[in-house]
Amino acid sequence: MEVRTAEPPTVERPAFANVFAAELPYVLRSLRRLGALPADVEDLGHDVFMVVHRELARFDPARPIRPWLFGIAFRVASDHRRLARVRREVPTAQVPDAAALAESAEAHLERADDRALVLAALAALDLERRAVIVMHDLDGFSAPQVAAELGIPLNTAYSRLRLAREDLRRAVQRIRARSPKP
Repeated sequence: MEVRTAEPPTVERPAFANVFAAELPYVLRSLRRLGALPADVEDLGHDVFMVVHRELARFDPARPIRPWLFGIAFRVASDHRRLARVRREVPTAQVPDAAALAESAEAHLERADDRALVLAALAALDLERRAVIVMHDLDGFSAPQVAAELGIPLNTAYSRLRLAREDLRRAVQRIRARSPKP
């Protein structure tokens, strides 16, 4: 009697065009959160997808793609910061979209102020800590996923997350203390 072992189901590798179309907004948003200047975001996104195109054949399609993409975006942003001699710019609120304009002006301004505050506080963080907090707290990836995609030990990921949260809290307090009171 012949014993057959069940082969694991094969997961089809995504086509580059599909990955690009589906994940470009995520990659651009991640680059902004990592502190890329608005003028550089599109160019850095292009660089990210050049790496994706080159490395897609090695990607394990059984894994989620976003942590892999974030890891690439992190490395591209990190390389760019070194080349750009650590330029810093405090991000400001984005121009509202049509749906946001329909909401009350006060609620929109409050949200825009909160978004600007968080982006400014994130900009004050060290890039390695910022990457961990963005992946974990904003994008919702688990600490093991963060560690795997950033190529760091799991305990380091937890430590950076704890320190990033403390740094973010202090940065928000500093920014609020400098802001004029209404």
